[in-house]
Amino acid sequence: MSDLLSRSETLQSSQREILHQTALKAPSQSGVYLWRNGEGAIIYVGKAKNLKNRLTSYFSGSKDIKTRLLVNHARNIEYITTSNEYEAFLLENNLIKQHTPRYNINLKDGKSYPVLRITHETWPRLFRTRRVVQDGSRYFGPFPDATALDTFIEALYEIYPLRHCKQFHKKDSPCLYYHIGRCLAPCCKQIAKSTYTEFIEEIAQLLEGKGEETSKKIEALMKEAAQSLNFEKAARLRDGLKALSVLQNQNIVEGFDGDDRDYIASWREGELVSFTVLKIRGGKLLGRDNYRTITLNEDMEVLPEFMSAYYTEPETIPPHIYVMTREGMELMQRWFSETFHIDCAITLVAEDIAGFKMHSAAISMAQQNAKEDIVRRVRERGDFPAMEELQKVLALPRLPVRIEGFDIAHISGKFPVASLISFYNGNPDKKNYRTLHLKTTDGYIDDFQSMREATARRYTRLLNEGKEMPDLILIDGGIGQVNAVDGILKSLGLDIPIAGLAKRDEEIWRPHTSTPVCLPRRSDALRLLQRVRDETHRFATSKNQKLRTKENTVSPFISLPHVGKERERLLVKTYSTLAALVAAPEADIAQTLHVRADIAADILLAAKKLFKEQETAKEIKRRSLVHAGTTWQKAAQHQRNADLATEAISVAMPEPGEV
Repeated sequence: MSDLLSRSETLQSSQREILHQTALKAPSQSGVYLWRNGEGAIIYVGKAKNLKNRLTSYFSGSKDIKTRLLVNHARNIEYITTSNEYEAFLLENNLIKQHTPRYNINLKDGKSYPVLRITHETWPRLFRTRRVVQDGSRYFGPFPDATALDTFIEALYEIYPLRHCKQFHKKDSPCLYYHIGRCLAPCCKQIAKSTYTEFIEEIAQLLEGKGEETSKKIEALMKEAAQSLNFEKAARLRDGLKALSVLQNQNIVEGFDGDDRDYIASWREGELVSFTVLKIRGGKLLGRDNYRTITLNEDMEVLPEFMSAYYTEPETIPPHIYVMTREGMELMQRWFSETFHIDCAITLVAEDIAGFKMHSAAISMAQQNAKEDIVRRVRERGDFPAMEELQKVLALPRLPVRIEGFDIAHISGKFPVASLISFYNGNPDKKNYRTLHLKTTDGYIDDFQSMREATARRYTRLLNEGKEMPDLILIDGGIGQVNAVDGILKSLGLDIPIAGLAKRDEEIWRPHTSTPVCLPRRSDALRLLQRVRDETHRFATSKNQKLRTKENTVSPFISLPHVGKERERLLVKTYSTLAALVAAPEADIAQTLHVRADIAADILLAAKKLFKEQETAKEIKRRSLVHAGTTWQKAAQHQRNADLATEAISVAMPEPGEV
């Protein structure tokens, strides 16, 4: 087996070197390059201003796992030179559409919003659907709030006695809906066609924003039901009015003029990218197109690639498109003009000074939609690419399915808290979050000791309870904090991989190393570690703030003699802390509280006594944990000595049968 693996690695290295040599021989001019697999199929198409520079970049430095997969699967590189970058853009676009390579953008709609459909029948019915069929039916929407749409449809059926049956059949006797007054039985010719058509047109006008009379009719019926003590019906009609208001507000963006425009934003996590397009037509937000894809392109090239795949018909291109970057947009405008003969203005939101507030709100909304889609995708699939890359770059013995992260938060040494958060399959596992109120560092700053206490308490407990250990521990800090935690784990006899992520340069530190691990900015592994680190920081900070608020709510001043609520307020305002009060002269206290000198003396004496008690308690706690840590280390050393002695005895003892 080892020989097979060795031969496989040698072959892979040889193929990579062949590809690298091809890249080195590429010309230094614009063009398109194609990666082919062993079967000759095109798996990726890209463009470049400088083919040589771009192709050689695939073989320099450390790359994310998706790029490494591309290089490993490729067996050949071809390139086509062009006169300029625009020609390369056109050729790339055509080749992507022709071959649909695996590693290029392939648009997949993440989710379609529901619409209200009025069927194209002699006796139409209405219902909610996500599927649009071009059969003459009328569609209204889409509506992001499906619940509001359902409530609105129920209200319409309360007012208009329309048919409910999916298949229309002529009958001799009507169904139950007729007998309860919810349908006028067109199947039995109990209603005139003109009356039924009038109902449908009223509903259409209501959905087109022209239905003030219908809205008034709903309100009148609601009041009538309430006066008749039919409160259940009145409540349904009231909910229908609210749903109508929600639906109308969903489809209108306040402040937009009647121009047509699109807003395009994206969010990226490693190779995963989601795009959101908000479509404004005639001043109304008609819907949101959400697309998810996987791409290896650089950030500056992703948007042009998406737009060229999204806009394939001239009818779909609005006069205005608002984006978040100018990179590649000049090429897109030229492409729209020469390919579709359309003059489309592509504008960076920040550059439109006149309408900045309006456009900024719309593009932020689009970006938030894209971000939520990425979060949903990562949660659905589990962040396995990141875990696999993390296992490889840190040489972990197993896949880091369970990662526990630690961070320390305090306010100038006060209220020290350690946060413990847990990630499972690359996603937050909030039921296993914990906070530890630190005892040995309450009152002074020592991040190393704080980490020692937090991890000692956590993993001593897991040992005692026989529970499963994490696959990786992530420390928010550098080599000092990592080594401190490593010492605790060794004293407990645990062998859990540790890593520290330093905020400044996003360096990854392993125990007792002089050089950190540095990953590319777009690395999936780095992204996962950043998510864990940021979550530990958020959780620790929020808990620390709660403690500070609680401490400030009940101050130590209230326990002093001669101090009530009003004097407590004056002491908090003037001295803030007990330490500051203890250091204050007796005369200042008397002047602050407007009391006699003997009362001020009693207050100061009691404050000094209380302060001394607090400091003594802190010192006792600190010494107890330090002593516990020393005991653990001694116990671990004794165990190691005992193990060595056992091994020595077993070596010295003769085997059975020996003399």
